[in-house]
Amino acid sequence: MQEHLETYLRMERLPHIWCPGCGNGIVLGSLVKAIHELGYDQDKTVIVSGIGCSSRAAGYMDFNTLHTTHGRALAFATGVKLAKPELKVFVLMGDGDATAIGGNHFIHAARRNMDMTAIIFNNNIYGMTGGQYSPLTPEDRRATTAPYGTIERNFDLAELAKAAGATYVARSTTYHNSLLTRLMVAAARHKGFSVVEAITACPVAYGRRNKLGDGADMLLAQKENAVTVKQAESMGKDELAGKIVIGELYQAEAPEYTELYQQIIQRAQARASKGCN
Repeated sequence: MQEHLETYLRMERLPHIWCPGCGNGIVLGSLVKAIHELGYDQDKTVIVSGIGCSSRAAGYMDFNTLHTTHGRALAFATGVKLAKPELKVFVLMGDGDATAIGGNHFIHAARRNMDMTAIIFNNNIYGMTGGQYSPLTPEDRRATTAPYGTIERNFDLAELAKAAGATYVARSTTYHNSLLTRLMVAAARHKGFSVVEAITACPVAYGRRNKLGDGADMLLAQKENAVTVKQAESMGKDELAGKIVIGELYQAEAPEYTELYQQIIQRAQARASKGCN
């Protein structure tokens, strides 16, 4: 792993800024191992991120990287992929970054089915910007903007992605980091918009307020509450309450946006060459 880190990370940017017990480094490690397994050329791989704790990962990674504005990572990534469809694009976002201010971009990126991989670091909270609750914060959890507990129903990110048109959807936890790596590899190889939800721990902004213990305690909770897709198939709704279903959740085929866009360009060029308006 040390060799991978020295190859794929900007070592001069380390040590990182993440808090003790934060799971973001585990997600970053899984992504590095996935890209190494995929054998992608670093000069033809793009890492795009928005704003937030997780989005700092782009700055540590030695690829073509864009650390963009809050909620707009997918908009920037869309421009990159349209301009150079041959590039491999990974988009790193937090739960609030992707589904609150970036929610509209998320559903339309899924709808277009553009060939890129979105990795959502879901720590159930806005960690960097003050501990506010996000659209993925479970009901009745405390946050700076919900001191007596949240009353809003949270999104199921996987179901949201599936309904919006994503053609590959998967989920893992930082405890199950080997599975997380395998899912990232499968997502990148899939032709279309792929979403990998990485359940990660924020022991400072989320765990402390909700009395969930330290980072090790939160990792143990991921282990104890996770069930595989196969296990979930034989469980009822009540049994699944509070559980984290991990694995490949959905896969389908659909036209890929940049290929369709190239066809439009070719048709327009053909008309222009014939002198048509």
